[in-house]
Amino acid sequence: MKDLIKPVHLKAGDLVATVSPSSGVAGDPGVRLRYDLAVRRLQEVFGLRVKAMLHCLDGSDYLYHHPEARAADLMEAFADPEVKGVFSCLGGEDTMRLLPFIDYQVIHDHPKVFLGYSDTTANHFMCLKAGLTSFYGPSVLVDFAEGGGLRPYMVEYLRRAIFSDQAIGLVEPAPDWSCQQQPWDAEHFNQPRHFQAGHDYQLLQGQGVVEGPLIGGNLEVLDWMRGTEIFPDLADFAGAIVFLESSFAVTPEIVRYALRCLGLLGVWDQVAGIIVGKPLEQGYAEAYKTEYLQTLAEFGRSDLPILYDLNFGHCDPRITIPYGAIGQIDCETQNFAILSAGCV
Repeated sequence: MKDLIKPVHLKAGDLVATVSPSSGVAGDPGVRLRYDLAVRRLQEVFGLRVKAMLHCLDGSDYLYHHPEARAADLMEAFADPEVKGVFSCLGGEDTMRLLPFIDYQVIHDHPKVFLGYSDTTANHFMCLKAGLTSFYGPSVLVDFAEGGGLRPYMVEYLRRAIFSDQAIGLVEPAPDWSCQQQPWDAEHFNQPRHFQAGHDYQLLQGQGVVEGPLIGGNLEVLDWMRGTEIFPDLADFAGAIVFLESSFAVTPEIVRYALRCLGLLGVWDQVAGIIVGKPLEQGYAEAYKTEYLQTLAEFGRSDLPILYDLNFGHCDPRITIPYGAIGQIDCETQNFAILSAGCV
């Protein structure tokens, strides 16, 4: 992977901008309660100042019909010298429609923390094309507005990633976790999820210790990006550790097809290892394992280390992963670490 510019780490008093690059529900009636709660927590827990970009809260109908407005918010947030971080409100399914309106030079010339997950994967690859480290992690409407308060595990790994210039270090499994879906309405506002006890990561295959720059995101979005200007060159996968997770109602067959397409592009010939996030649809947890093992075998990569069931993606709590930072899979101890810093 090419060398990436690392942004300056955040500190108390910094201004962060919120954007809605995909779903616009942050401004919808009822959901706005969650947005306001998230802002209060960002202020009270992290000491950040928060501003919504011009169109961030214009609502889902307007933002669906105006991808150029979503892109304008993103570009203006990066260009604003007072803004030190840009936080995505939520994922969705059409961030790709921003592509005609993105100025990569603006992102390159104004490096700052960019945070989000799920459909925001496409925005991360915009940052990657621009040469900037970005951060696959919490979103405004989910993690910072979660019922029952912020999860300490999420807070710890977020601080390590974007509030520090030190290596993130060993990433322990979360002590508890949930993928329960709570309705987003006034009746369920700030209602806690049900959590269950955590467990160790699972090694599906591989031996020894492998290290490499981190690249990846949501598997479905990676599949949607194929053939576009933001899909990486094969060189960006050379020696990399790929992090992958899946979202809503993704059947094992869809996982198979997406992994197979990456193989046909030559990705699995290049990489050093894979880490896989906890599946949102837990009923498929065992079937997903089979798809990873069988598909990698199709491409002669039964040797490739795969560490499974990590706390990122569509589970709560989640870690924050810097693109381009050096990840390490230790197959003997079944541990994962991030050996470098995400920020300066």
